[in-house]
Amino acid sequence: MEDVAIVAFAQTPCYRRYQDSEPSLIMGLVNQIVAEVEIDRYEIDLTIAGSCDYLSGRAFAFIANVDGYGAWPPVYESHLEMDGAWALFEAFVRLQMGDIDSALIVASGKSSPGTPREIFPLQTNAYVSAPLGLDPVSVAGLQARALLDAGKATERDFAEVVSRSRRDGLSNPNAQVAKDVSVEDLLKQPYYASPLRKHDLPPISDGATAMLIARGKRARELCEKPVWIRGIDHRIESHHLGLRDLADSPSSRIAAGSLGLDAASLDVAELCVRFSPEEIVLRQALDLADGTKVNPSGGPLCGHPVMATGLTRIVEVARRIRNGEAGRGLGHAASGPALQQNLLCILEGDA
Repeated sequence: MEDVAIVAFAQTPCYRRYQDSEPSLIMGLVNQIVAEVEIDRYEIDLTIAGSCDYLSGRAFAFIANVDGYGAWPPVYESHLEMDGAWALFEAFVRLQMGDIDSALIVASGKSSPGTPREIFPLQTNAYVSAPLGLDPVSVAGLQARALLDAGKATERDFAEVVSRSRRDGLSNPNAQVAKDVSVEDLLKQPYYASPLRKHDLPPISDGATAMLIARGKRARELCEKPVWIRGIDHRIESHHLGLRDLADSPSSRIAAGSLGLDAASLDVAELCVRFSPEEIVLRQALDLADGTKVNPSGGPLCGHPVMATGLTRIVEVARRIRNGEAGRGLGHAASGPALQQNLLCILEGDA
C-alpha cells in the first residue's frame, strides 16, 4: 500500500447562519492551504468535494462550489453527495493507483436555509420511513430509548456526554455552542424528543473544511510534519430501522476489525456524535480505552455543519498529532439515521 499523508488542512468556524455563499466558505480555506504548502492550484492533481444540494435548496449547487476551489482543468474534479470524509476515502483509494501524487478534499454544508427536521426524512426509506416524516431527532430518540431499555446507558450518561463536550468546546475557536454546564443542570431541562433534551441535539450549523493529502515522497516535500493515514474503511447497515439493533453499531465494529484497530493504542478519538447517545454506542462498539481522549474539540454537539462534520473530525485528530498532543488517533464519520453508515480513519505522526 502506498503511504499517504495529510499535509495541510483548514476549517471555518461553525456559523448558525453564514450570510454569504457556499463557494465563499470554501475559497478562503483553499487559499489558506495553497499558501501554507507554497504551491499553485494547478499543481494539485485532483479535487474531490463532498456536499449536499438539497441542504441549501439549490439545484446543482455542487457545480457552483467548483468556483470556490478552482479545480483546473475541470475534468480533474469529482463530487460525492456525502460527507467530505467519504471524499477523503475516494481520494485515498485514487492515490493508491499511483498516477497522481496529491488530492484536495473539500467538504461544505449550509443547513441554515432550510429546516433539517423536514429535509432529512427524504434520505430515509421511501416507502416506510419518509411518508411518516421520520426525522433524525425522532430516530435519535428511538436509539436513546433502545439504550435505556437495554441497560447500556442512563439519562445521566447522556448528560455527561453533553456537559463534557460543551466544556471542551470552550477551547475550540471554531465551536458554535460551548458552555460550562453541570450534569445536574442539564438533567433539569425539559424533554425535547423523549428521552432526549434539546442539549442532546447538535446545533444547526453552516461551515466548511478542506484538506490536502499526498503520497509519501510528495508529502514530505510539501510539509515538515505529515500526518500519515494508516488505515481507512467504511461500512453500512440496513436502511430499515426495524432490522437493526439501534443500541449497537456493528458497522463500526466491522470497520475497526478490518483495519486491525488497537483501541488501546489511541491517544485521541474524534467521534461524529450528532446526538449524545451516539457516543455511548460508539465507545462500546469500538471498545475505546478509558485513557483515550474523546472529542476534545467538543465534537458535533458544539458545531454540526452537515457534510463537513465527519471530515472535521479527522482534521481535529490531525491537528493534535501535528501539535504533539497525540501520537496516534482515530477520526470517525457517520452518515444516515442512527449511525447507519460509519467511516474510520487511523492517523499517526512520524515515529
